[in-house]
Amino acid sequence: METRGFRTGDGPALIEAWRRSAPRDPIGPARFRELVLLDANFDPQGLRLALDDGRIIGAAYAVRRQLPLHGADLEPEQGWIPFFFTHPAHRRRGVARLLLTEALEWLRSHGRTRADFSSYAPNYFLPGLDATTYPEASALLRDLGFRRLYEAAAMDLSLLDYAMPPAVAERVDHLTATGYRFTTPLDDDLPELLHLAGNHFNPDWARAIRACLLRGTPPERIVTARDPAGRLLGWAMHEAYEGMTERFGPFGVREDARGTGLGKALLHLTLERMRGCGAHSAWFLWTGEQTPAGHLYRATGFRTTRTFQVLRREEGA
Repeated sequence: METRGFRTGDGPALIEAWRRSAPRDPIGPARFRELVLLDANFDPQGLRLALDDGRIIGAAYAVRRQLPLHGADLEPEQGWIPFFFTHPAHRRRGVARLLLTEALEWLRSHGRTRADFSSYAPNYFLPGLDATTYPEASALLRDLGFRRLYEAAAMDLSLLDYAMPPAVAERVDHLTATGYRFTTPLDDDLPELLHLAGNHFNPDWARAIRACLLRGTPPERIVTARDPAGRLLGWAMHEAYEGMTERFGPFGVREDARGTGLGKALLHLTLERMRGCGAHSAWFLWTGEQTPAGHLYRATGFRTTRTFQVLRREEGA
């Protein structure tokens, strides 16, 4: 067995080994190209590969910022391990441990003293580790010093029988009658929307909205809410990530506008649009089950499908 960094020509074999190693979470060429190879922070030496007789049998990917996500912050202490795997036929040989050790050492060589699995923005594959699906990976990460930060829940809602609840429709009508506006953003609305998403919520949300619109996602995938004075209070959308029509989010309402029913209205107006696009379901990867958003999703009928642990390892901890 040998280990080395990624080289030209490794992609198809890596994708096939990934498919065999994690059949519940396979990857295709398009996603690998977009989320790894075309990532501005990708460094081939950070993608560590294990080979046996010239065949890829495992991988561990380490990444650090070379381009800031927001402003000028390169997060000089922070690195990420977005994924690792070992082919089933080569497990219990220490392959994953060796690859992860090399990945962490590579981060250390670039001054990174903290590594998170696997919450790398913007190009994460999963929010964290599904310990139920991958118990051996969970045990290995714990043994290497990774500790749980928090949990993220993925949720799904079937839209096959969806109809906006009458109480929500009445609330939308009431808000509209009192001067609130629920609309698709026009071009001139977009800077304000990006500012709200990036400065009141998460810089990566602004990036996702900008990227999807540049990719050609129709603005009709977005619903915005304004108060009678014209102030932008929130938005909800779908198809922001990788052109996936059934993926809901991002979604946010200004803190000083919560408790008015705007969040519920935006959620249902977006679900209604999704059904109008022919979507059979609505899903997302990341929320806190006990947060206000998590409670709203559950009240709407979303159910938790997977739970992910966001993990961190710090040097000297």
